[in-house]
Amino acid sequence: MPDVPPSLRPVFEDLVAARETVRAVARHTPLIRSKTFSEMTGSDVFLKLENLQRTGSFKLRGAYYRISRLTPGERTRGVVCASAGNHAQGVAFSAAAHGIASTVFMPVFAPPAKIQATRAYGAEVRLVGRTYDEAYEAARAFCEEHGKTYIPAFDDEDIIAGQGTLGLELYDDLPDVDVVLCPVGGGGLIGGVAVALKHLRPSVRIVGVEAEGAPALKRSLEAGHLVPATSLSTIADGIAVKTPGRLTFALAQAYVDEVVTVPDSDTAYALYLLLQRAKLLVEPAGAVGLAALLAGAVTCPGRRVAVILSGGNVDLGLLTQIIERGLLHTGLRARIAVDMPDKPGSLQLLLDILAGLQANIESVEHDRFTTAVPIGHVRITITFRTPGREHIDAIRQALAERHLTCQVLT
Repeated sequence: MPDVPPSLRPVFEDLVAARETVRAVARHTPLIRSKTFSEMTGSDVFLKLENLQRTGSFKLRGAYYRISRLTPGERTRGVVCASAGNHAQGVAFSAAAHGIASTVFMPVFAPPAKIQATRAYGAEVRLVGRTYDEAYEAARAFCEEHGKTYIPAFDDEDIIAGQGTLGLELYDDLPDVDVVLCPVGGGGLIGGVAVALKHLRPSVRIVGVEAEGAPALKRSLEAGHLVPATSLSTIADGIAVKTPGRLTFALAQAYVDEVVTVPDSDTAYALYLLLQRAKLLVEPAGAVGLAALLAGAVTCPGRRVAVILSGGNVDLGLLTQIIERGLLHTGLRARIAVDMPDKPGSLQLLLDILAGLQANIESVEHDRFTTAVPIGHVRITITFRTPGREHIDAIRQALAERHLTCQVLT
């Protein structure tokens, strides 16, 4: 066990107590071994499927436990929270389960699916501000004005204890785990999981993974004190937090071995592979741990690695874009641009070549006005399905034999 200040809470016994309450609503989500990702990384990879949790993320655990401990007076007055989506759903569900009114403040650009789900769980949703921080300030002011209880997203002992029940489950299913990769936003999940696992298996390595565009905990740990991010830029909205909490920061200092960051491009590719190869729908914030492993930001050859897929509440518009990029990246879809003389028969010639090579065409675009081609020519951009990169190379070669230059677009 690391050297931990005696006053630092929660402790292991707090997590055990929380589990007795949380198990009434939270699923013991599966931990499955992935042959695909094990072969791709050289590690023995296990996926903790918290994307299959009720409300779609781990946030239910902490919210339910915190709300279960409210006094009768606090229950009567109702609860408030601020959230980009997952904590909002956890609070809305948990409040409704206890017969408590809830008001949730969300930034106006929160994913529509998360807004709709929060309302469906029974909360009053107020869209305020462009960022989580602006929604948070509005929520706290509302609490002060109306005497309601604020339910923090991460910097609270009960919240962290509830999230830590995930760590207890993980140990139940994989007691000889060597490394755990955990998404990090405010730090409540990794704090609770680390308390659980460092007590049960002190040798385990706890690695936090942040979005490259929101590296608040990594920078704070490197500086030795809280360092607010000056800006946030990431598709992983669930972990886009400017500053970790004071409590979660202290827990990270005590228990977390390392924090790494991953760019959005790696996260998007991991999400695509989870959908294509593992048939799992995971949101960007939930996929960063696998992204770090696949991209080599964390290397654990031959080790048993548990990757926490912390949520599955992905915006469908973003998901469509990620799938399109993934298909292009893996060569299952291609876009080519060919410059040809702007005269009758040019397009037909190009289409005949592609048809002869069994390219399944999805769209055709003409651009006569781009300055990138000579006057009297047209740029034809074609999107088509393909069985792999070898097919794209064959098409490029066939076009070259007709003295046509093909640019493969990504």
